Amino acid sequence: LDQARYARRTVARRLSALRGFFRWLNVTGLAQGDPASVLQGPRLPSSLPKVIPPADMARLLAVHGKRGPDGEPRDQTPQDMRDLALLEFLYACGARVSEASGLALDAVDFERAQAKVLGKGSKERIIPVHDLALDAMRAYLLVGRPRLLGSRECDRFFVSSRGNPVSPDAIRKMFKATVRAAGLDDGLSPHDMRHTFATDLLSGGADLRSVQELLGHVSLSTT
Repeated sequence: LDQARYARRTVARRLSALRGFFRWLNVTGLAQGDPASVLQGPRLPSSLPKVIPPADMARLLAVHGKRGPDGEPRDQTPQDMRDLALLEFLYACGARVSEASGLALDAVDFERAQAKVLGKGSKERIIPVHDLALDAMRAYLLVGRPRLLGSRECDRFFVSSRGNPVSPDAIRKMFKATVRAAGLDDGLSPHDMRHTFATDLLSGGADLRSVQELLGHVSLSTT
């Protein structure tokens, strides 16, 4: 793999698969040795996660906002209201795409400005929600969501044009389309909103433990 000039991460990933495979072979009794254990993996370069600068974030959020890039008022469609609320929620809470998709209708507490999300391993956590995000989410809930639902019912906060829960894939596609409409780096992903959330918190003076709790990380080293 190294001679074929594969990326280091690809080599490391395949080596990890081999090690897992031989562990399984040993557990099941199909093999007695573990040749993968003597293989030396490549040293991976450490790199900081990608973050979205404030000016770019403003352009991103303006795509579905009440005002266009030139500052002129614009009519928001129900889809605009939902997509703006989704983007504001991802940025304000550092939520994962799966957590936004699975957000229950009754999990958003507007009075206490907080939301309860279901993270990895079915672990719940409560995250404070910024006022701007609450405004967008409230407008969507009162105006956009009923128009998307029609006569249907759904227990999820974010719904599709057909009144179904918005899937993680649909959120990613919406994000990519919004990034292109804003004229930003096409390599950005929704997870970069999470990175930006954490970076902004740390830059604002938050301690690492608090950020770990808000992100729902089990290990502090991940944070």
